[in-house]
Amino acid sequence: MLDIHLPLMLFVLVLFLTLLVVLNNMLFQPLLKFMDDRDASIAKDLKAAKSLSGDTDELNAKAEENISNAKNEAATIRQNAIDAQKAEAAEKVETKQSELDKEYAKFVETLTAEKESLKKALLSEMPLFKESLKAKFSEL
Repeated sequence: MLDIHLPLMLFVLVLFLTLLVVLNNMLFQPLLKFMDDRDASIAKDLKAAKSLSGDTDELNAKAEENISNAKNEAATIRQNAIDAQKAEAAEKVETKQSELDKEYAKFVETLTAEKESLKKALLSEMPLFKESLKAKFSEL
């Protein structure tokens, strides 16, 4: 049936162990070293990415602060310009109002003078009206 050949079994065992040692030195050790180096590289890259992410958060905060300051400054400049324009417009309105008041005073003075001259003219012509009225009533 089956015969067990001890020298052949020992030769296969030695060959297997030799193959394990050779493969360990030539394949498994470099493969394990490569995988460890790759894990270390990935960990280092993740750490660098996290530090860069932290830097971007800081830079984003600074950018937001700069934008906020610029908006506040723009609002201040805009408000100052609006206030200046309002003051200038109020001054123009005041000037125009005073001019209109002067013209109105002159108009009222002229109107009063014309009223007085008209009244005097009517009073001076009153006897003529009375006589013409008497003439008209007498004809009736």
